[in-house]
Amino acid sequence: MLVNVSSAKEIGSWARKTRKSQALDQVTAGSLAGSGLTFVSQFENGKPTVQLEKALQMLETLGIRVYLDLPESVTDSQRGE
Repeated sequence: MLVNVSSAKEIGSWARKTRKSQALDQVTAGSLAGSGLTFVSQFENGKPTVQLEKALQMLETLGIRVYLDLPESVTDSQRGE
């Protein structure tokens, strides 16, 4: 399912829903992603200053893929940089 998000709060909310659908508690999900309970809680609550790399790892752990929909003005050669 593709979902358009525009805020850290929305990303965190979808991550929480996904985690719960997998019957994972925050401690277990954090452990699987290499993070702690505090990070998972802050991430799911939409704290805008969480570390991007950790957030991406959490999403990957939950099976959530992230895509960038680049504008047409970006050339093919720029996409590979």
